[in-house]
Order: sequence, then C-alpha cells, then structure tokens
Amino acid sequence: MTPAASSQQGKPMDANNERITRRSLASPRKRTADWSRADRQTDADLDAAVRSDPDAAPLADEAWFETARIVEPPAKQAISIRLDSDVLEWFRTNSDRYQSKINAVLRAYMEHERARKRA
Repeated sequence: MTPAASSQQGKPMDANNERITRRSLASPRKRTADWSRADRQTDADLDAAVRSDPDAAPLADEAWFETARIVEPPAKQAISIRLDSDVLEWFRTNSDRYQSKINAVLRAYMEHERARKRA
C-alpha cells in the first residue's frame, strides 16, 4: 500500500467585507421591470418600439439574407513571443483582453505595410 500525501494548506484568504451584499428574505428586492406593462404589449407595439429606437439594429429582411455572407475570423495560432516588460504591462493594464489588443495592433501594422508596398 502506498502512503498518501497532500500538499501543505495555504493561508486563509482575508475577508473583503466591502463586496459582500447581504439581503434578507423578509424584505425582497424591489422589482425594476414593469412586467405587467410588458405583458400587455402586442407584437405590433414591440415592432413599433424597435423601429422608433435609434439604437436598435435594423431588422433583417429577405433582401438582406440574399446578399449576406458568412465571415469567419482568421484562425489564431498559439505562440510564445518575447515582449519588452513595459510594453506587455501597458497592454495588460489598459485592457482585459490584452492579447486581442496586441493582435489588433499587429494586424493594423501589417495592413498598413501591405498597402504601402502596393502603392
């Protein structure tokens, strides 16, 4: 029989009380949506609301589907790359998706150079 071993326990995490939200079941949260109003709306009301909303995307019609193309993003490849510490730190502190941002910067440079060489 092989003896079992386990790793040393780590230190308990410090409590962070400022992010803990306490709620009582006796006092439920106030509802922010007026569901009775939403239930009363007809499909025509919803269509009119969407069409009058300047931030809503246009509704796709048959003509749009006839000319639509499926565009897939280019395949990505995992690599190991050496970057200056300050460059990497700048990208990390300015974006949650810093690897995508680095890729976008490199793509913009590549496209600029391609256009310059064609001219």
